[in-house]
Amino acid sequence: MPGISEVFHARIANYRYPRHCHDTWTVLIVDDGAIRYDLDTRHHGAVGYSVSVLPPGVVHNGYPSERYGRFRKRNLYLNRGFLPAHVVGPAVKASTLQDPELRAAISHLHDRLVTPDPLDIEIRLAMIADRFRLHLEARGPAAPEPEPALADRLRDYLDGHITAKVTLTDAASVFGRTVPHLVRSFKQRFGISPYAYVTGARIELARARILAGEPPAVVAVEVGFYDQAHLTRHFKRHVSVPPAQYAASSRRRGETAEREVTTVPPGRPGPAGRRPRIGHPA
Repeated sequence: MPGISEVFHARIANYRYPRHCHDTWTVLIVDDGAIRYDLDTRHHGAVGYSVSVLPPGVVHNGYPSERYGRFRKRNLYLNRGFLPAHVVGPAVKASTLQDPELRAAISHLHDRLVTPDPLDIEIRLAMIADRFRLHLEARGPAAPEPEPALADRLRDYLDGHITAKVTLTDAASVFGRTVPHLVRSFKQRFGISPYAYVTGARIELARARILAGEPPAVVAVEVGFYDQAHLTRHFKRHVSVPPAQYAASSRRRGETAEREVTTVPPGRPGPAGRRPRIGHPA
């Protein structure tokens, strides 16, 4: 997955990590117990309500706190470009952050990585990085206000790339903005994220083609999903049933409508004096 070198979940008891370092940023959350670690010459600790960030190239260790004797953690190892080099020093000094919103975002990202979608992961990583920078950078200019006109331009851009591989990194380069700013502008303007918009548009394309009789396996790839399983997961969430069941249900509705057409010779009433009844598929 772009931007992510490794994902590591572990339950540790009665073990001390030796001093070592990584070539990546490490983002750590603890789900049970507590961990202590020395980062360069500073001592830190992490528990369930905190978030820890360890810069690349900085020596550290890790061990359970004496009180708990164990911990269960989830680590993300993120490419060096995840955060700028000038926040390495602040991250060493303030490695552990108390930010429930940031912790929830990281936890949700781990959940999404079970069945990842690159655009979704790209957006989540960008927003997490933006949140870290708020903590680690010296106070600078306030974040720019969302731009409705930019959101409209981004929607047009996404519409032109619905069935192709689309990234907000490319869009940010086109519009000269950051990914977080694009996301904030789009969400304020339309009430959904760019990822949700793209997924919904792909589902609409898939519905039309499946109703036209095309095989879901073919439709999935041609409207921008990886494969049929990827389409099915999103299709069921949007439509409430999987593609095959949706197609079969539509066929049954059509057959029922055909049976409900009553043919009556000119000048004669229908059954029981009623006029012919023509059913229409829902």
